[in-house]
Amino acid sequence: MCGIVGYIGERECSFLLLDGLKRLEYRGYDSAGMAVISNGKIDFHRSQGKLYNLEGLLRSKPIKGKVGIGHTRWATHGAPSEKNAHPHVVGSVAIVHNGIIENYLLLKRELIKRGACFLSETDTEVIAQLVYFYHQEGLNLEEAVRKAISRLKGSFAFLALSSKEPERLIAIRKESPLIIGLGKGEYFVASDAPALLPYTKRVIFMKDGQMAILSRGGLELKDFSGTPVPFQAVDLPWSPLMAEKAGYKHFMQKEIFEQPRAISDTVRPHIDLDKVEIFFEEFQITPNELREIEKIWFIACGTSWHAGLVGKYMFEKLCRIPVEVDLASEFRYRDPIINKNMLLIPISQSGETADTLGGLRKGKASGAKSLGICNVLGSTLSRECDCVIYTHAGPEIGVASTKAFTTQIALLYLLALYLASILNKIDLERKRAYLLDLLKLSGQINTILEHAQDIERLASKYKWARNFLYLGRGIYYPIALEGALKLKEISYIHAEAYAAGEMKHGPIALIDEDMPVMILAPKGETYTKVLGNMEEVISRRGKIIAVTEKDCREVKEKAKDTIFIPSTNPFLKTILLTIPLQLFAYYTAVFRGTDVDQPRNLAKSVTVE
Repeated sequence: MCGIVGYIGERECSFLLLDGLKRLEYRGYDSAGMAVISNGKIDFHRSQGKLYNLEGLLRSKPIKGKVGIGHTRWATHGAPSEKNAHPHVVGSVAIVHNGIIENYLLLKRELIKRGACFLSETDTEVIAQLVYFYHQEGLNLEEAVRKAISRLKGSFAFLALSSKEPERLIAIRKESPLIIGLGKGEYFVASDAPALLPYTKRVIFMKDGQMAILSRGGLELKDFSGTPVPFQAVDLPWSPLMAEKAGYKHFMQKEIFEQPRAISDTVRPHIDLDKVEIFFEEFQITPNELREIEKIWFIACGTSWHAGLVGKYMFEKLCRIPVEVDLASEFRYRDPIINKNMLLIPISQSGETADTLGGLRKGKASGAKSLGICNVLGSTLSRECDCVIYTHAGPEIGVASTKAFTTQIALLYLLALYLASILNKIDLERKRAYLLDLLKLSGQINTILEHAQDIERLASKYKWARNFLYLGRGIYYPIALEGALKLKEISYIHAEAYAAGEMKHGPIALIDEDMPVMILAPKGETYTKVLGNMEEVISRRGKIIAVTEKDCREVKEKAKDTIFIPSTNPFLKTILLTIPLQLFAYYTAVFRGTDVDQPRNLAKSVTVE
């Protein structure tokens, strides 16, 4: 979750590092710092709070050098404070770290007995103290780091500097992401691609159990035993402008409005409408193997889990295959019944979510085939799955996921149609109609976005609410869950979602004139049931905001306020219903003055348990 950046080359690097950290702010953080080798010593600054505090330190007390590391910290061990901020500097050694050291207390006690003096409450300082201890014993930096990591248990990515070896930067990856950017006579390191985009698009994705030794003269990649390993550089498909706000007030707002493009980029490469065909060049699973699938498992966390819930309805309806959807954090710690005739579909925007990766490994160990859905080229998920299909959403900077979610649903829709075709569960004309609906989707989303000001006015009206109830039925229930999550994430309003049929089983007790209720009420097989739910809210003086279609006259008559979406098939209505809920959450947060792109206590990519 923390942001890591590093540089070695010919440029003065302090403000370059700061720029990289700013591009990783979306990951969530509570403190920041950097260390630079300057005139044979380590010079560093750390500060609690936002990056402007660190920037102020750099302007008042500049640190100069051409080798450096930087970090934004999201607290796990030790409260947010200057002393717990990274880098941790012990003698000649500086460390920045992302992850958790599970055995840090045992190592800390051992090091204290050997005379170490700890200055922080973090697990990270154990790394710095260990590396320094072995460095002082006469090992060079590479050897000291290698010996230190042999003692560490947990997941970690870290960068190490030594003032004794000022022409070296060492990067370590174990279950936490690190990317190396390649320049001319210079190298960049970061925990995520947006930090690198202004400087290079040529990158190496480090793999688990690898150490990179960087100098101006070149790059060596080794495993933890010191054996050189081959590596391959790839070109990132994103441009620097894709990681900028481009005139929008917030990244989240920009990303909401990017959804028509993101969905089009995600699905169009897989469709040949003339032949009514869907194709996935990435597939390593043959049609015959797919025909043998007895069950599908979706595993994911947070918003991606909601996408999996939508996927369950799609796959069961279209393919007639049983589907289970598990929170990855639960799946990996129970004993699910899995075999070789099951397909595991992990979903993750970043491809680095620790619980999802843990669930993937558990499923693969039980023999299941794996098909990943991910947004980041070269991520751990993409490498460990049997095959992967990418959402082409581009970098998602806002912590609250928007375009990643809708592109995941669009891709699941396409994948369900693909599998239904292989299983002969769908005829050609129905398949053509569904594909035409998908190709019309971006234009329909634009129609909703053109009326964003109407949703902004509604947000202004309801910004006072302390609680919110979201209701949906069938395939629209997961969208209610996602809408409530967005509102609570960024506006800090307590919001809960229920399947509308469950309202009588508890939530109805909370409904009064102070409880706004967001009801998803499109046409469909549960439409009349939802109308009955609306009557139950009205009779208890609840204020209804309904998201529906223009010809749903009964909904408009019952609701206090109404948001309209275009009509399409039930599967794609899930995406159209999502857009107003994203906008409503966004504008409510703006009116309440919260930090939309970096909501408190949250991080973009949860790379620890």
